[in-house]
Amino acid sequence: MSNLLVAETDVHHVSDARFASVERYSSVAGTVEILSDSWGFLVLRECFFGIRRFDQFQNILQIPRTTLDERLKKFTTLGILKKQLPTRGGARHEYRFTDKGRDLYPTMIALLAFGDRWLAGDAPAPLRLIHSACNCECAPKVVCSHCHTALDPRDVRYRDGPGAASVHLVGERKRSRRTSDTGILERVRPCSVARTLQIIGDRWSFLVIREFFYGVRRFDEFQSRLGIATNILTDRLQRIVEQGLAEKHLYQERPKRFEYRLTAMGRDLYGSMLVMMAWGDRWLSGGKAPLKLRHGHCDHDFHAIVVCDKCDNELDPRQMGYVARYTLPTMLSTSEA
Repeated sequence: MSNLLVAETDVHHVSDARFASVERYSSVAGTVEILSDSWGFLVLRECFFGIRRFDQFQNILQIPRTTLDERLKKFTTLGILKKQLPTRGGARHEYRFTDKGRDLYPTMIALLAFGDRWLAGDAPAPLRLIHSACNCECAPKVVCSHCHTALDPRDVRYRDGPGAASVHLVGERKRSRRTSDTGILERVRPCSVARTLQIIGDRWSFLVIREFFYGVRRFDEFQSRLGIATNILTDRLQRIVEQGLAEKHLYQERPKRFEYRLTAMGRDLYGSMLVMMAWGDRWLSGGKAPLKLRHGHCDHDFHAIVVCDKCDNELDPRQMGYVARYTLPTMLSTSEA
């Protein structure tokens, strides 16, 4: 049997034994683990808004000193931030992105774009993004790195990468925690990234959504793939339906049985997931990606990138500015992000 997995179509031909350790098939989980910690996310978000010093983080976020110190130490240990004295002189240390940390920008901007499209309600998006490379207001889009075409889960194939057997099984990961309160994630600023993380930041919700992209549709299939308790799976599927990511369809009358299918909104989350996978592959897999992706549209291996919808160039945080549609006590600059 070929080891090629085809999203949404041929996935049911793959043996259950392969799916018993489906955690190995993706680097997304490691990226989600980093971003789904509420205080950690806020620290990274403020870094992209130009905040650098301990006292600035504490002042803008009103975060306990011990908590802030823990998060900054965590990110310096992970190599996402580096602690240094300012280049212009001064005694107070600054925290600045490393290349690894700055490379989280496409993930943040992909999550922001999804939140702007689907989660803002009738309100305007919190930020207008300006791409200085083309001097245009920018609506980021996730595309194939080879042909720059938008990505659809029904047009992507998967096969084992060199790191396929190196990721721990689902059951060996730490216990699930519920997503943190929106009031924390949106502290200080209305934030489309935070709203998206409300959907995928909870571990079980993330795993269930990921299984949709492997073609799983039915309750018993989710349960056998993930080893998830019945009550937890019922709760997560109900929330996913209520959030508009999936629809519930009756496929058997006696007894009544349902399957779940992604909506247009749910399929649109795919691009963000692949951007997170790309970051995890690059920085968390030791150069051995668990999965290789092939785009059916161009028939090339690829990774997801985020580009400007006006000039089609890949977005760099150093070329991005913004205009806020909200008011802060002290407006922050992105000039050094």
